[in-house]
Amino acid sequence: MIEHLRLGELWGRIFTGSRNIGSFIAGGLVEGQGDAIKLIDPANEITLASYRDAGSEIAGQAVSSAAHGTAAWRALTPAARGRAMWAIGAGLRKHHATLAEMEAIVAGKPIRDTRVEVEKVAEMFEYYAGWCDKLAGDVLAVPTTHLNYVRREPYGVVLAITPWNAPLFTAGWNVAPALAAGNAVVLKPSEFTPLTSIALARIGLDAGLPERVLNVIAGNGAVSGDAAIRSHGVRKLCFVGSVNTGRSIAKHAGELLKPCVLELGGKSANIVFDDADIARAVLGAQAAIFAGAGQSCVAGSRLFVQRGVHDRFVEAFAAASRRLSVGDPLDGATQIGPLTTQAQFRRVQDMVAVGTKEGAQLIAGGARPENFTRGFYFAPTILGQATNAMRVSREEIFGPVVVAIPFDSEEEAIALANDTSFGLAGGVWTAEIGRAHRIAAAVDAGTFWINGYRTIHVMSPFGGFKNSGFGRSSGREALLEYTQTKSVWVETAASPAKGFGYAPEG
Repeated sequence: MIEHLRLGELWGRIFTGSRNIGSFIAGGLVEGQGDAIKLIDPANEITLASYRDAGSEIAGQAVSSAAHGTAAWRALTPAARGRAMWAIGAGLRKHHATLAEMEAIVAGKPIRDTRVEVEKVAEMFEYYAGWCDKLAGDVLAVPTTHLNYVRREPYGVVLAITPWNAPLFTAGWNVAPALAAGNAVVLKPSEFTPLTSIALARIGLDAGLPERVLNVIAGNGAVSGDAAIRSHGVRKLCFVGSVNTGRSIAKHAGELLKPCVLELGGKSANIVFDDADIARAVLGAQAAIFAGAGQSCVAGSRLFVQRGVHDRFVEAFAAASRRLSVGDPLDGATQIGPLTTQAQFRRVQDMVAVGTKEGAQLIAGGARPENFTRGFYFAPTILGQATNAMRVSREEIFGPVVVAIPFDSEEEAIALANDTSFGLAGGVWTAEIGRAHRIAAAVDAGTFWINGYRTIHVMSPFGGFKNSGFGRSSGREALLEYTQTKSVWVETAASPAKGFGYAPEG
């Protein structure tokens, strides 16, 4: 049930006449059967809405629906599937304002960011729409009398489990390539932020997607998500979230022999050399860690600054961070909104306390801003005089908290950057182009920026090294993740050779 008036109005624009929240299965909303779940407004801690956890039976219905949807989706020509996906992009643009507001309210993201993210999700569907009729196989020159060709075929049902920090963005990021490859999808968003994912499924239906092709489970991961993972109908898993949950999902996938794509956490290094454009690097460092209130897997949470400019840089960085606008997500001037959940707010508080106890100096932030008495707001925080051995430098905090660490040489910067269990992203700021490329090659990270940070695009592969996961979730590489190869052999000889195996040569 939608209890927040503004949110109810937005929901009603997409689900006309319905104020209930439920899983989206076979083209309609299905009320859950489990415990009640409350959606809390992170900006003021009031209850926005409530709904019931889907439960294992409803999760099973979603998977069964998708299994039936695969036949309808594969029956369409690739070009027809492309047209449907392009229409989804158009539907997202039509509902742009509604989706951006809904995301800002439920997730606490500044509306200036959610407006961009809705555009990016539309772009994802448009990009993969163009791939639908271009995903071809190969003909191989085998040394026999056979015609041997390789087909790329969909798995069938893909289960995509997405997080609360960027609900609609990660939904599009995972759903679009899976659909383009010919799969049906069961989407399980975070129980804290399910609304825009459910709305995406409705927009897909209105755009011409067969009604069983995209289904959404609204519920807890431990109950509804686990039931979906273990369902026989799911053929491949995709998970975006924490390392610990990723390990658990990978373990279940291994037991069930289901392949998976994991996009996990990061503790990314942002390296500033003394020849860098300091003003530009300060802006880049702000974007690296404070965008999305630091709730970003690619956040540049370890700031390595060459000793010659370290003090000057950190001072300028701290001064700039204090000028950032922290406030109401629906205010267009807001640059940093609240953290999405109370649990995450407490986690960030606790980790800052750990850092200062370890000996790091609190240079800026460290608590809820003084002008807020409610809401999960946390001021942009800089911990200086840190070392790479501290917990705050080793563990993903997932909040607006950065540790500043000095270094002396290029070799030391590389060693420090790689001294982590993560490997999702990183960046370097320097005027020496040769050094920039050397470091980009040497740092263990799936994405690396030179004199910039945070730029990603659906055309480019994205994923991690080491504990940051495996597989790729964008670009052509993502399409290949969602297909399996079949080798077909056709005998062309009028009189096939006798015996077994390859025909004799000579």
